[in-house]
Amino acid sequence: MEKHRATMVEARFLGRHWKFRATMKPHRATMNCRPSGRIRGKKAPPGQCNQENDSDCCVQGKMYTTYVCSPSVSTHTKAYLTLNSFEKGGDGGGPSECDKQYHSDDTPVVALSTGWFNHKSRCLNNITISANGKSVVAMVVDECDSRKGCDEQHDYQPPCPNNIVDASKAVWKALNVPKEQWGGLDITWSDA
Repeated sequence: MEKHRATMVEARFLGRHWKFRATMKPHRATMNCRPSGRIRGKKAPPGQCNQENDSDCCVQGKMYTTYVCSPSVSTHTKAYLTLNSFEKGGDGGGPSECDKQYHSDDTPVVALSTGWFNHKSRCLNNITISANGKSVVAMVVDECDSRKGCDEQHDYQPPCPNNIVDASKAVWKALNVPKEQWGGLDITWSDA
């Protein structure tokens, strides 16, 4: 997986854990997108952090970087695709932010990092996601919160990095990614 230097943090999904490492040289187009702060992790009460799709739970006392911005959007915006269930009881938590509804894992829907979600400006709009020589159109229905996390509202999961497209199983299937490789993939995306 390549480094996401544009975010000032390299985010890698290794098995069940995100691994973060500061990079030395930010990409020119995103020099203004810097971390906005940090939050301290809180341990989830028993049964309160849904680890479906290998989602991480916050670690007590661990510091997590937060962002209010994301890298600039272009016709081929680099991002990291993660797996999320938008169904009731899934690891996505509550109903989607855009329409207050749950969505089937068989529907191509996504959540975008806070900066790209842009105060709901992309709500219910489509984006095109490309990887593996394939493309899929998916509807933006939720925010992958880069500002907050480690609380009940966020299912005791850490804040999202600022370069995430969190996608339903339907997106992974459409990109023809082998199921054993679902969870993390370098992609590009654009507004459809």
